[in-house]
Amino acid sequence: MRNWAILLMITLTILSCKSRKALNQNSSKNDSIQVENSGNKNDPKDAKNIQDRITFYEKILIHPKFDHVKINSKITASDLRVSPLDATIYIENDKKIWANISFLIIPAARAIITPEGIKAIDRYNKNYIDSDFDYLNNLLNVNFIDYKTLEKLLMGRTFLLISNSNSKIVKNSDGYQLSSITNQKIVTNDVIREYKVETQYTNDFNLTWIKLQDVKSDDAIEIVYENWETFPNEVKLPKNVKIIIKGSKSSQILLENTKFDFSRMETPYSVPANYKKIEIK
Repeated sequence: MRNWAILLMITLTILSCKSRKALNQNSSKNDSIQVENSGNKNDPKDAKNIQDRITFYEKILIHPKFDHVKINSKITASDLRVSPLDATIYIENDKKIWANISFLIIPAARAIITPEGIKAIDRYNKNYIDSDFDYLNNLLNVNFIDYKTLEKLLMGRTFLLISNSNSKIVKNSDGYQLSSITNQKIVTNDVIREYKVETQYTNDFNLTWIKLQDVKSDDAIEIVYENWETFPNEVKLPKNVKIIIKGSKSSQILLENTKFDFSRMETPYSVPANYKKIEIK
């Protein structure tokens, strides 16, 4: 499986950095966030202490429920020969993510992801994969991806562990800045890597920017969320997502002109008899 499927997997994960621990999808409401005074010389000049840290925590981690959402986007990527691609992504909350990618009107790739694992076909090369999440983590050199992480990344939700001991919040001219006081230690196969983490939220708590920088190398990942839209069911979603990968891997992926639909849709998936199962290394 070549560029089509690789793009599909990267699009669905929205990250490509080596990691294992220090990311937790099940932070408790009882956790707290340490708020630092703005006297630190690294803080924005107009930064000020946040008075209600519990409200901030609830706003960035607790979101209105949804049953299903259909996402239609145009995708461009720096390492693709042809673009833009048309992508349809359908999320059924906590159950499945279905995706279809095409170029012009030509079908290119399709995937269905559930809490049990990942299935995807590459129509161009007539290949397919059928794997658990370890397979995807190994493919993209990450170890923190599971089903719920994919949902959060696609929908612009906070996915980092937030704790009293390793984070600070300041108010600045753009909204709220959350950054790590101590480096996030992330373990892969007993190898520890440390990251500096920074995030930015708007005044109404929409995630606009997140960066993970490896403190011992040039490896970094940045994600920018823009043009947030609020729907009658109070669900908020970003229309534009930009992923920038730097360091030992270098790439840019842009999802834009996104349209959302909350109606239910069919999610067909089957592997033709003449397709070959492959391994990506």
